[in-house]
Amino acid sequence: MFRRRRREQPEQAIEQESAAPTRESGPWDADEPHPDTDRIDLGGLRLPHNPDFDVRLASVGDQHVGVVALYEDSSLQLQALAAPRSSGLWEEIKAKILAQAKHLEEQEGPFGSELAGEMKADGNTRPARYIGIDGPRWFLLAVISGKAALDETIATAYIDFIKDVVVVRGDEPMAREEPIPLRRPNEPGAEQQQEQQGFNPFRRGPEISEIR
Repeated sequence: MFRRRRREQPEQAIEQESAAPTRESGPWDADEPHPDTDRIDLGGLRLPHNPDFDVRLASVGDQHVGVVALYEDSSLQLQALAAPRSSGLWEEIKAKILAQAKHLEEQEGPFGSELAGEMKADGNTRPARYIGIDGPRWFLLAVISGKAALDETIATAYIDFIKDVVVVRGDEPMAREEPIPLRRPNEPGAEQQQEQQGFNPFRRGPEISEIR
């Protein structure tokens, strides 16, 4: 089990988190006021704790680039990418996805425009929803697949999870669409975590292919 504790933050950051959020829900930018709840710190992403989820880090080679959460015969893939300061990425990435997947249609969802239909993986076809959220200098791609793509009751657990994610873009220069790096909680630079019953240790998960 990983041990979790809330990070000791500079005074300015504490003031930002204690301030009332200006929106009803996230995903949140680390620099904006957001609810001060206990989250799993993975560096570029801070995730809410849901004991029903089997959460894994997804990697390309030796780099952690995303998160996979498994629940009720369904999966949620999350990947945070660097975005330009002047504009978002969702419209552009949505066009790329539609060019590669012919069985998707655009629809309105809780975060605005999303894509829904079928995705092919490992020779199999599964129902899927592609959700894109543009933030300040970052873009968050969420892919819900399996039963949750069709069953709104199961999907609600994933949507609530996404709404409480915090994205930590950082100040380092990054290329357009470059994955915001993640880390395991016990890697150098991560903090000791407070143990919670029911939370599964992070394991190396499925590869997430980059959208290029």
